[in-house]
Amino acid sequence: MRPGPKSQITAAELSWDDFPERGFARVEAFATEYLKVPKGEGALSAFRLRDWQMEVVSSLYPTDRPRPRQALLSIPRGNGKTGLAAVLGLYGLFADEVESPQVLVVASTEMQAKHVFNAAKRMIELDDRLAERAHIFKDRIETPHNSGVFLALPATESALQGYDPTLQIVDELHVVNRDIWEAVTSASGKRAESLTLAISTPSDSQESVMWDLVKYGRENTDPSFVFREWAAPDGCAVDDEAAWAIANPALGDFLHVDAFRSTVKTTREAAFRRYRLGQWIGSHDSWLPFGVWDARAVDRALVPGEKIVLGFDGSASGDSTALVACTLDGHIVPMNIWNNPLEAGWRVPRAEVTAAVDGAFNVFDVVELACDPWGWRSEIEDWSQRHGERKVVEYNTGFRNRMGPATDRLYAAILDGSMTHNGDKVLTQHVAQTTAVQTAIGAIVQKDKKNSPRKIDGAVAAIAAWDRAAWHTRKKSARAVSF
Repeated sequence: MRPGPKSQITAAELSWDDFPERGFARVEAFATEYLKVPKGEGALSAFRLRDWQMEVVSSLYPTDRPRPRQALLSIPRGNGKTGLAAVLGLYGLFADEVESPQVLVVASTEMQAKHVFNAAKRMIELDDRLAERAHIFKDRIETPHNSGVFLALPATESALQGYDPTLQIVDELHVVNRDIWEAVTSASGKRAESLTLAISTPSDSQESVMWDLVKYGRENTDPSFVFREWAAPDGCAVDDEAAWAIANPALGDFLHVDAFRSTVKTTREAAFRRYRLGQWIGSHDSWLPFGVWDARAVDRALVPGEKIVLGFDGSASGDSTALVACTLDGHIVPMNIWNNPLEAGWRVPRAEVTAAVDGAFNVFDVVELACDPWGWRSEIEDWSQRHGERKVVEYNTGFRNRMGPATDRLYAAILDGSMTHNGDKVLTQHVAQTTAVQTAIGAIVQKDKKNSPRKIDGAVAAIAAWDRAAWHTRKKSARAVSF
């Protein structure tokens, strides 16, 4: 790439008369004729789309139906997603016969987006026919014959303003938040044909737009949304080489099995499963295995007059506050979670919390209200006077000798299916954000980091409610046996 002004393009415009019609067959022909592998295995040889890649390309560029608007490829690292993205970007720039094509590569940072951009740039440089018909700049590629542009952009709303893309490639969707995804997809509706393609390894959290899209793709047959997922079978051993092959279509081709045999010995299991097996397993320090909380959701509402135990975890000022119920047979339902909207100056509406406590006592047979006292002693004394000293008790969630065993008991119930919950989205979010440190007295739940905006108060209140409900159930059973 020479600095300074670019010379005028003198080469004639490329002709596609002898190529297949627009669509997947032309993508393959374009790659074979014009593109070379820029680095790594097979470097400088003609780029050959593998069968599994062609299956993807045929779903993105069909010739017998309208093209999709969105697509998500969930695939482990090392399977050539950067090269495939570069091929599709260059096809959109040169060969799709669209006037003024705009190809945008979007990632969490401009540096990340440059991975695809640099691969595409190198592919152009390796073919004189493309190189003499393109202007390559530090931050963009231009094709004057069709007024096309290829850009690498950071995933920020401001960076995405003003574009009219024909193709957007979102690299590593797992680190892109919902606001940015919506900004990306909203920019692509101005053309009769436009595609937003996300390619990523799985996220480490259910609190991600990628997980929502994966669930949508698994559950729906939407012709405007293409979903392809490569993942090892659930429950497979981490060293199962047959499972490796299922998750990694390039294994044994340009991805080498001996590298897997080496890294599996020195990589944390959670990281290996996510990055190499394409599995959704959550963060390595998440309290619960990924997806198990969702599996316990049932359609069940509390019945007026039903016996319940309430767990309360309150904030003194601007943090979140939760009031969660648990029935004596182990069904968890939040009464309310006052979630901090991350607005400056926000405070927990204490009067509203008190009204919720009173309302629960009025509607249900509250066996006990277990309250973390920090910052709420005056309210707790008031609740105790109104609803009974024996029913309103302090439950210090900072006391490890109590919380460790209580957390482990709820964990075991979640795993063996002896508890259920009503699927509340805010409680589910709090549970997903909860991390745990294993200690000799049990798991101690905590935020992912000090002062994190990712709140866990609902999970803490649920642990307290479950613990005390289980205690009352055991007490009731012991009394029945004694009689």
